[in-house]
Amino acid sequence: MFSMRKIGLLFAAIVSTCIPFSQAWSNQGVSANEIVIGSILDLSGPVASTGQQGRNGMQMRVDEINAAGGINGRKLRLIAEDSGYDPKKALLAAQKLVHRDRVFAVIGTLGTPPMATSLPTIMEGGVPHLFPIALHKMASEPLSPLKFAMANTYDDQMQASVRWIVKQKGFKRVCIFYQDDDLGHEIMRGAEAGLKEVGLEVIDRASYKRGALDFSSQMARLKASNCDLVVLGAVVRETISAAQEVRKLGWDVALLGSAPSYSPEIIEIGGAASEGIYAANSFMLPFAVQERASPELERWIADYRKRFGQDPKLGSVMGYTAIGLFADAAKRAGSNLDAGSLAKALETLTVAPDFLGNGEFRFSPTDHVGSRYVRVHQVKDGKWVAVSGFLEK
Repeated sequence: MFSMRKIGLLFAAIVSTCIPFSQAWSNQGVSANEIVIGSILDLSGPVASTGQQGRNGMQMRVDEINAAGGINGRKLRLIAEDSGYDPKKALLAAQKLVHRDRVFAVIGTLGTPPMATSLPTIMEGGVPHLFPIALHKMASEPLSPLKFAMANTYDDQMQASVRWIVKQKGFKRVCIFYQDDDLGHEIMRGAEAGLKEVGLEVIDRASYKRGALDFSSQMARLKASNCDLVVLGAVVRETISAAQEVRKLGWDVALLGSAPSYSPEIIEIGGAASEGIYAANSFMLPFAVQERASPELERWIADYRKRFGQDPKLGSVMGYTAIGLFADAAKRAGSNLDAGSLAKALETLTVAPDFLGNGEFRFSPTDHVGSRYVRVHQVKDGKWVAVSGFLEK
């Protein structure tokens, strides 16, 4: 397991490699006709589905930009490397992208452990690390002109979501069921902070080891504590198992998951047990937004299906959005594109809400996280539906 101690040591390494604005900025990967960008994704491991979606979304946006003439006369070229969700492979991928392929920027790194090992190499090379599909604070902290994130962290998202749902639904007895690792602990901290804001404390906690699927004892314990809301610090498969156990017990309790729980697989695999589950996320699934009958979204979904033979999902949206944000900033940076001019452009970038359901993205010299928003979604009649507006921490 990639422990917080290891991540902390890498954090120290990252801090030591922060590059000041005064130095000569790298423009490797930028030629008269081309900008080469890279990405580190899981294309063969445990979250390969998300990695493949992310790559598809990124490539789709790259092709659209190139078809429209590129960025200030330069075409984009994307090199996607497979980490297999293995930190060691992610490091090798970063070394290849930075030193052999000489990419201008690394965009959309998938997963906290791969990001933790690859980020120091990327920063040492003076290469911008942008908009990872990972919600750890190292993506934007400590502040650096080489690091920008799309969305806020798991704990910030959960803090805002717990505060909202308790106020809206009147829950009084909140319990937490969490994966006993960095992910689960971060979600738990956010839930505790949200409860503190409304004058409540956690009634009871139950944990599980990663990979476990039998949650009968944990759910029986939480039921005995008479919880009316259970916050889930879990990923997809474990969210489904927890919901199934709750239904098996005949327990009428609300379930609130974090970003990993907001997935079509929750409904596809969980079936009736998924009905009523809440989940928090900064992005929206394309089919959820589709209910708004936006012609632009309908065309986008049809184009994606035609290109890749499958429906777009959350990873597709995040990959597509990441490339769009990069392109907006690179265009603003002008013809003399380097890491410094890109950073300055990003720090003044504001992007309006779009057809994918994204809220406003806004960066500043003191805040390199584009969106501080999160929404709460719920499964209703077998579909994910947004039940809150945009919430802030």
